[in-house]
Amino acid sequence: MKFYCIVLSLLFSVSIHSQNEFNTIDTSLMLKAVDLAKKNLIVDTHIDLPDWLYDEWFDVSVKSNYGEFDFERATDGGLNIAFMSIYTSPSLEAEGKSKLKADSLITIVEELEKQWQNKFKIVRSVSEIESYRNENKILLAMGMENGSPIEGNLDNVLAYYNKGIRYITLAHYKSNHICDSANDPERKWNGLSPFGEEVVKEMNRLGIMIDVSHISDSTFYDVIKLSKAPVIASHSCCRFFTPGFERNISDEMIIELAKSGGVIQIAFAGFFLREDINKKYLQGEEEIKEHLKNFNITPGTDSAWQYESQYWKENPVGKATVEDVANHIDHIVKLVGVDYVGIGSDFNGVGDHLPVGLEEASKYPNLIYELLKRGYSENDIRKILGENLIRVWKKVEEVARR
Repeated sequence: MKFYCIVLSLLFSVSIHSQNEFNTIDTSLMLKAVDLAKKNLIVDTHIDLPDWLYDEWFDVSVKSNYGEFDFERATDGGLNIAFMSIYTSPSLEAEGKSKLKADSLITIVEELEKQWQNKFKIVRSVSEIESYRNENKILLAMGMENGSPIEGNLDNVLAYYNKGIRYITLAHYKSNHICDSANDPERKWNGLSPFGEEVVKEMNRLGIMIDVSHISDSTFYDVIKLSKAPVIASHSCCRFFTPGFERNISDEMIIELAKSGGVIQIAFAGFFLREDINKKYLQGEEEIKEHLKNFNITPGTDSAWQYESQYWKENPVGKATVEDVANHIDHIVKLVGVDYVGIGSDFNGVGDHLPVGLEEASKYPNLIYELLKRGYSENDIRKILGENLIRVWKKVEEVARR
């Protein structure tokens, strides 16, 4: 009975952005999409739940009204492996508080497993995924978003590996002591810093995936040249659709990443997906910065987030759709093949900017439905949902063993 309730809910959400009537939705294809979501491994490499729980603890073992992720909605959507983002704001690096915050967020993920042992399980290797996959739990892996908590000490890379960190996004919206950021006009290192080069080597040695989301183009090419293991973009999109937006990945970079055997996990943020939304969003970001500066509000604080949230409610930039996400997948597949693309939603990280049809974690089947409509085979879809990311993770582990 629950299976059919899920299908009806998804049919309704797909119909919202369809120009056709509700009865033109292919019910049998949606049934197949839900079945594929349940049968196949779905890996989402970027969910910002820990930072939410840091601000306010709530029960994620049941369906909630907070954010986009909880056990029930993720299970309904077929999600198997959720990479919890251990995010630290760049502002914390100058204050020397990055490591403290990261350690707190890791403790929060551990608490999820401790409180709801029958629903969540932390995994640290591909072999553990295979061991626990059939236990009806959401498997939690951890990725560190922003390398600032390393704090210039290579021993901290090992310490975070031992705590369960399995990818590190080298920077966030500001350049740090490791490398330059795509979002920061100041290019302190013109790529990786000398210490950043050591971080890349250490990540290879330990078996931590290198995440090239958020980093500058020059940093990307430094990483590709230096890394002996394939890399991931944990939550990025194609610059082809947002010309000049360095946070997304150019066609030339996609080709290089694919040559190294890596994978691009497509994010769901509307301002990554479409040029018209991107332009309005960037203009809004400038207005928000100006307001924070004028009223002496520190970026990243609760006051800043509250203002930003209200700003977007009053100045909507438009909505992308599940079709836009599929367009980015199509672009990568046509450019380099189906083996180099996956999913990194950025749930709980982009507020109101999620696409129609992919508003929260129960909606993954809507993307599968769209891919089936476009003629993707079950084998192709299986790769996109999770096999491609698992292949890269395995390779990173192999390089570390060597």
